[in-house]
Amino acid sequence: MSTVFSKIIAGEIPGRFVWKDPDVVAFLTIAPVAAGHTLVVPREEVDRWTDLEPGLLVRVNEVAQAVGRAVLEGFGAARAGYLIAGFEVPHTHVHVFPADDMSGFDLSRADPDMPAEKSDAAAVTIRRALRELGYGEFVPED
Repeated sequence: MSTVFSKIIAGEIPGRFVWKDPDVVAFLTIAPVAAGHTLVVPREEVDRWTDLEPGLLVRVNEVAQAVGRAVLEGFGAARAGYLIAGFEVPHTHVHVFPADDMSGFDLSRADPDMPAEKSDAAAVTIRRALRELGYGEFVPED
């Protein structure tokens, strides 16, 4: 059965994409710990990150690093948080988010009621920063 992430990737469910390449996508989560909280997801549906083919794991991390740089640039955070949990959806995903302290690493603090306008603006901010950092070929239009 397809995961919700596979359905987002296939366009069956809307997503706020900030990155698309042949192997990996990145889109904002619907329950962020901070504005700009992004999920980096391989297109291939693999439950546990430990089961990813090594080259794909490298690519996921390359994209996570690029998104992290954009989060730092776009939101002025002290750090870009990086977290792999994987219990919410059985499809490998890396959480990347602006972090000024450790509170962002507690996913139980996520806000499923963030206004759509705030999430839309965060996606625009990340896309703009990715383009400025030289990743424009992978950034979908606003």
